[in-house]
Amino acid sequence: MSYADPIEQLIRAFRQLPSVGQRSAERFVFSLLKSGKKDAAELTLALKGLIQEMKSCSKCWVFHTSSPCPICANTNRDHSCLCIVAEPQDVEVIERMGTYKGLYHVLRGTVDSEHSPEYTKIPDLFTRLKSGKIKEVILALNQNMRGETTTMYIEQFMRKETPDIILTRLARGLPMGSDLQYADDTTLASAFRHRTTRP
Repeated sequence: MSYADPIEQLIRAFRQLPSVGQRSAERFVFSLLKSGKKDAAELTLALKGLIQEMKSCSKCWVFHTSSPCPICANTNRDHSCLCIVAEPQDVEVIERMGTYKGLYHVLRGTVDSEHSPEYTKIPDLFTRLKSGKIKEVILALNQNMRGETTTMYIEQFMRKETPDIILTRLARGLPMGSDLQYADDTTLASAFRHRTTRP
């Protein structure tokens, strides 16, 4: 026996989310059903607000209610320094430590055998680097295989096309295979302080 169509439809929708399988999706749906209409209505309103109000920053590609975002629009930040991160959540992680005062570029993904650079914001990054306004690039990608592949791809471009830009990466205070989002503030701050210039 299958579930009613509205239940099946919402299960399929939840399964589109990362790391959500069939059983987790079913738990989410039935939890909403058991909690009553109030919780489901709040979720509906939150999703509606997300769709209607959120935008992509035209400069760094972070999600915000304004474009450019407050960071890119802030004239007190160092507009010559650009920190490269893989996902929008990484910006919040770095901002939380309160020591980095430059700008960001969010790739919205990384490169591997199945994901080419064209599926990320790397082409937009390269256009930005060629503008002549950037003096230093900080590579703050996760130190795993996909992060390293993406790092090498960006390095190759910069050596050839923008050799005058200083290229650094976070120090190895972040263990190999770790995700930036789960680093504690002290480790992340240390990695920024001891970042190294790429050869």
